[in-house]
Amino acid sequence: MISRSWYPRWLAPWLCRILLILLASLIRTQAEEYPLGPDSQFNPSVPHGTVTRHVFTATEKSLFPGTRRDYWIYVPKQYSPDKPPCLMVFQDGGGYVSTNGSFRAPIVFDNLIARGEMPVTVGVFINPGVLPSAQGTNALPRYNRSYEYDGLGDRYARFLAEELLPEIRKTVAFTDDPNGRAIAGASSGAIAAFTAAWERPDLFRRVFSTIGTYVGLRGGNAYPILIRKTEPKPLRVFLQDGSNDQNIYGGNWWIANLDMQSALEFAGYELEKAWGTGGHDSKQAGSIFPEALRWLWKDYPAPVKAGQGSRQPLTREVLAAGEAWSPVATGLPFRQIWTDENGAVIAETPQGLQRLEDSRGVPLGAPEARKLKPRFSTLTAASVTRQDGHAYRLDSARRKLSHQPPSGRLQHHNLTGLEMPTSLCLSPDQTLLYVADRRRQLITSFQVGRDGIPTLEQPYFHLHLPDDADGSGVGGLCVDSAGRLYAATPIGIQVFDQAGRVNGIIAPPQSLTNIQGLTFGGPMRKQLYLLADGHIWRRTVQTQGVSPAAPPVLPPPPRL
Repeated sequence: MISRSWYPRWLAPWLCRILLILLASLIRTQAEEYPLGPDSQFNPSVPHGTVTRHVFTATEKSLFPGTRRDYWIYVPKQYSPDKPPCLMVFQDGGGYVSTNGSFRAPIVFDNLIARGEMPVTVGVFINPGVLPSAQGTNALPRYNRSYEYDGLGDRYARFLAEELLPEIRKTVAFTDDPNGRAIAGASSGAIAAFTAAWERPDLFRRVFSTIGTYVGLRGGNAYPILIRKTEPKPLRVFLQDGSNDQNIYGGNWWIANLDMQSALEFAGYELEKAWGTGGHDSKQAGSIFPEALRWLWKDYPAPVKAGQGSRQPLTREVLAAGEAWSPVATGLPFRQIWTDENGAVIAETPQGLQRLEDSRGVPLGAPEARKLKPRFSTLTAASVTRQDGHAYRLDSARRKLSHQPPSGRLQHHNLTGLEMPTSLCLSPDQTLLYVADRRRQLITSFQVGRDGIPTLEQPYFHLHLPDDADGSGVGGLCVDSAGRLYAATPIGIQVFDQAGRVNGIIAPPQSLTNIQGLTFGGPMRKQLYLLADGHIWRRTVQTQGVSPAAPPVLPPPPRL
């Protein structure tokens, strides 16, 4: 047993001093590794903008009711209300607007705008909301930062678009063009900035993200997968992080940001990155801030591009280059759409049927209507008829699946595992029947044999759901000749392979609430028709759809 230290007692103070010197040297080395350059220093020879401080108090009807937040507005000296400038919005704005911190945004803006290295830009610096306590100063307020910043969905983007930016517009003008708008943040503010642009590319197209919280605090870890699957959006993204960033219960920040880089590159986004060795701080971010701004605004006003060189199966195998959704019919309360054996798309209204290719109406009581309308269809229940005459109908209210053979008695099957079954379709070879439920995340698959009886029920296709979803919202199903299943949901048309996995998500034409139908149409069935909120849209694709009214098609086996 050793009773005393191996070193003399008089050496201990010297060891402590040496350790302190080494620690100070390490801290100084890290600071020197990421110095602030001349673009971050005050320059008396350039025009200087003005910064004003404001307070926004949300009403009870706000998306964040009762919250208060500080925000600052930077207006460049070159500002002219007759020529609305660009806009850049910063989350955790107090850290950016300071002129002695890491970012010093007003100083950097002054210097870069003066040299023409970024456009004339209004800066808006917003702090997260705080709900003051109703019990006075001895109680804790509710801090909204994580709720506003870390979660997925469009709530924060809507708050900016519907509440805060209109208020700011009372003071200063800025462009409506999303190509002239950027958004920025660090840590949770970074994911908030990315989410705002991701959800609303009609508001923001350029994102500056540093030490971004793309981890499992409120679902941000889902982004790399969503980016890989979702139709590319016109966004330009700058990512920064350090290899010594946080590694805690929610995830590893460094690995999460590398995963974001990989996903964005895979999907063909305009991307730049700055990786370092720092931790969860703003040292490197502040040092590269001027260069990041140059890259974010390079070639402006040339538009940000989407999906250049994307490796997504969706863009390579399904979507047609240069094609987008276009409205086909609006104004009528359309109830259903379907396709006949020739690819003609028919829509149903209270007055009758309408052939979309020539907008010709057919009264419901006319003989032609009986030919155009699928067997076993009603105004309130989804239905599909197999080419050999077996017909299937969903009764959502009673949770029943009815099967009518070409000859024989009507049969009813209880769907006890489903809550609100609303959509169904057949596989291309017509041996499987798919049933979707608006409330469930899984689409069910039944086997149907020669007798047409649905058996061997299995929850099979796994849908992506947004954070605040009250179910899947599926309102239409269809298939293509490759065996893919297309499910119309509020976040887009989710495209499955035969193994039940979402390979891609086609962006919807606009924000959707009530989806009522989805089908392939046209002479070659290479157009997707979507019925939602009473409107019909059409989009040309590469792949070819399959109609249950046409002969069965044997797809290739799945790639497992």
